Amino acid sequence: VSMPLYDLSGEDTLWETVYYDDLRQQEIYKALTLIYALLKTDGDMQVMEHLTVARIDFCTFGNTQPFRIRIINRLNDNYDHFYVKRIDASRVYGLELEELLSPNDVMYLVDDETLIEEHIIGIPGTEFVENHLATFDEFNQIRIAKEFVKFNERCFVRLLGDMRAYNYVVDITPDIEGSQFRIRAIDFDQQSY
Repeated sequence: VSMPLYDLSGEDTLWETVYYDDLRQQEIYKALTLIYALLKTDGDMQVMEHLTVARIDFCTFGNTQPFRIRIINRLNDNYDHFYVKRIDASRVYGLELEELLSPNDVMYLVDDETLIEEHIIGIPGTEFVENHLATFDEFNQIRIAKEFVKFNERCFVRLLGDMRAYNYVVDITPDIEGSQFRIRAIDFDQQSY
């Protein structure tokens, strides 16, 4: 069973939250927390007792039709996400190029025809441009422009073919002299297309 997932303003996200019967849900949730522990803690299974799956979403429009898993740490109520996708060579090559040719690390696991990929934190590019870009002062606008140039150069070097605004995120870190900005790709299969 699935239901459409809406954002905070009531817009359809094109993701659907999926639900399973109780017996299958327990088995699936246990396996997903194990996968998260493998991805994030290098297999330290002690963290599993504090983790639970809060939600499983299915993307209806993506070419790999990924699942997005929301994990909650019950000790501190912090949450994180990871993705389960069908694998293809372009996606793995793209992840490897991101690791080699950018300042960013991306955690992922591969098993047979499945790719497990960490969530990259940031404001989606579309939302950043529409809702946040104009709110920054001139000093920060210059910093944003410089980061866009660096991101564009990295995209050119890696031949990123699909860098529309919903395929990258903007990570904002407040600092004493204003905010620091880092723009990160989130769609890696275009890097070696």
